[in-house]
Amino acid sequence: MFLYKRIMDNILKEAIEEGRIVGANLLLMQHGKELYSSSQGYADREAGILMKRDTIFRMFSMTKPVTAVAVLMLAERGKLDLWDPVSDYIPEFKNMQVMDEDGNIKKAEREIRVMDLLTMTSGLTYGDEDCEPAKRMATLFWQLEQERKAGHPTDTLGYCRKAAEIPLCFQPGEKWRYGFSADILGGIVEVASGLRFGKFLEKEIFIPLGMRDTGFVVPEEKRERFAVNYEWKEETGGLGPFTADPLGLEGYGEDLVFESGGASLVSTIDDYSRFANMLVHGGCLEGVRILGKKTVEFMRSNHLNMAQRASCNWESMKGHGYGCLVRVLENPGEWGSNASIGEFGWDGWTGNYVTMDPTEEMVLLYFIQRCGAGTTAEARKLRMAAYAALE
Repeated sequence: MFLYKRIMDNILKEAIEEGRIVGANLLLMQHGKELYSSSQGYADREAGILMKRDTIFRMFSMTKPVTAVAVLMLAERGKLDLWDPVSDYIPEFKNMQVMDEDGNIKKAEREIRVMDLLTMTSGLTYGDEDCEPAKRMATLFWQLEQERKAGHPTDTLGYCRKAAEIPLCFQPGEKWRYGFSADILGGIVEVASGLRFGKFLEKEIFIPLGMRDTGFVVPEEKRERFAVNYEWKEETGGLGPFTADPLGLEGYGEDLVFESGGASLVSTIDDYSRFANMLVHGGCLEGVRILGKKTVEFMRSNHLNMAQRASCNWESMKGHGYGCLVRVLENPGEWGSNASIGEFGWDGWTGNYVTMDPTEEMVLLYFIQRCGAGTTAEARKLRMAAYAALE
């Protein structure tokens, strides 16, 4: 193990020295016990604040697996059915339209179901320049951000209702496309549970698991532990602070009203390790059961058919299927990895990455804060070294 600790240390050190990241936290656990951890570089380079074990990170899309667990908990309790139409909870989704590549509008052939949201096959998109619905979604985010700055913020269900005004990119269930699906699930959790989304997560997941630093808000007394987010600055040829709030996020203050099911949680590496270990151990951690064993198996199984998989063509998804808001490794050779078949997890826009492996009872967490990072070369190298270290 000593050799691989040194290897992982060197991977982090090199990434910091060469300016690809400012700082990082890394944690490797097996059978619920820590095998290796490291905190290197800065949480806030400009203020001279070093990266520490309790540094708080923006999770961005690593929020999604938490949202999936919340939805599956409600399904277990009979509060919703995964085949339910989304309109049962948010009526604005009743009569959706679909816009094809030529700009033609058609009526959706069927309603979006909860399961379509869990598998990213709903036809909903994020905002970008890829297609007309995506352009409209980007405009919607901008408009809602302007309203928030003017003192008229929109809450979680409000975002969902507005998103229903945007045409779908394809017929529900036809393809896979990463988008606003998890945020709609956050609204569904609110309706099905009768609680604000963040309150449900706190009551049913975070408090039971002892995740004390996880939520949608960073209180003032914890702000000094909140890592700065960095982006590549062409004018300086290096990383500099990123201060915008993408995807309509609100800065993590006490006045926050939009709790994004797809992007806006914050957490620490130790907090998220408790969530990850719960899933690795079949939905239970230290005697606290969050999900049933079979429900976790369902969450981490591929649910895409062949047609849907053809559009799930990201480089980082090679060799993987897709379960309930998580990747699922099916072909290690295609991915070029020594990981186990059935490994599952996800990453975030700022480079946070989680590997959960039920076969080895292993959890690997790599936390950084660099815009647009996703699955980095460092994450792949660290995962390879981590698996090599297992006995």
